Amino acid sequence: MKHLKKGIFITTLLISLIFIGCNNDDDDDDTLGNWVKKSAFDGPARSSATSFVIGTFAYVTTGYTGDEYLKDLWAYNSTGDYWEQKADFIGIARSSGSGFELNGKGYVGLGYDGTNKLKDFYQYNPDTNIWSQKADFGGTARYSAVGFQVGGKAFLGTGYDGNYLKDFYQYNDTDNTWTQVNGFSGNKRRNATVFVINDIAYLGTGINSGVNQVDFWAFDPSTDVWTRKRDLDDDESDHDTYSIVRANASSFTIDGLGYVACGSSGTTIWEYNPKTDIWNAKTALEGSGRSDAVGISINGERGFIALGKSGTSYFDDVWEFKPKEEQNDDDN
Repeated sequence: MKHLKKGIFITTLLISLIFIGCNNDDDDDDTLGNWVKKSAFDGPARSSATSFVIGTFAYVTTGYTGDEYLKDLWAYNSTGDYWEQKADFIGIARSSGSGFELNGKGYVGLGYDGTNKLKDFYQYNPDTNIWSQKADFGGTARYSAVGFQVGGKAFLGTGYDGNYLKDFYQYNDTDNTWTQVNGFSGNKRRNATVFVINDIAYLGTGINSGVNQVDFWAFDPSTDVWTRKRDLDDDESDHDTYSIVRANASSFTIDGLGYVACGSSGTTIWEYNPKTDIWNAKTALEGSGRSDAVGISINGERGFIALGKSGTSYFDDVWEFKPKEEQNDDDN
């Protein structure tokens, strides 16, 4: 009998250990991801800068320090982990502009100079380090719009011109023209964010009249069709409940998954799987919570968050996210 009780005790202990182990695995999955601090931005700390990526270089320009609007340009060498200053942006200093890369050139326009909403538009050639002015944006002057290139086509849309907006325009660099294209069926907004996976652009978050928006959209440039995906506050029974609604967030792509991070001075980051249309929480940013930061994706393989602000504090730090690693408190 003593042997039987001992056997029952050992069996119960093993089951308990297995159960605890399974729970620990779930916790690890929920918080998987590690942030690694990279070379600090060499320019002044700022928020609401504009960025574009060409090859393995991320370019950051314009922005606001809390006292001054900026027009300096910096290139981040993601391979060597260092910054180099390039030719100043030739438009008026501004914040909350928009940009994209198209055919090896960077483009920056729109924004706010402290007084005026802007619609001018410029091209940067990284081979010559020269800016040139292009045709003004096809829509109204505005700020806090989104810019992206997907499937070889470049777009600017949404934003604020005194009215919240959801119109989109495509830029053709061959004839330097803008053409209005299809927008999505959701609400107007500013301070949304976009990431691109396999030639599909995913747009969400943002704010309209003080309300953070919950709808999330996928845009296919081959058909010019926007498709609504699960809302960002989805609570259906096939996954854990989540709420990703926010404004002024940043985003990037790594290995076929999308990430939306920070915003509204927070630190949380969420991972989007386009195959399941489901989001999962990852390890929060190990730096200060922030909004209006820059999200950088290098070749869809590496993702970074840089700059931004929280209240009256402006940041110049740079963080790389490693989604498959465990958090390590000793590597920063």
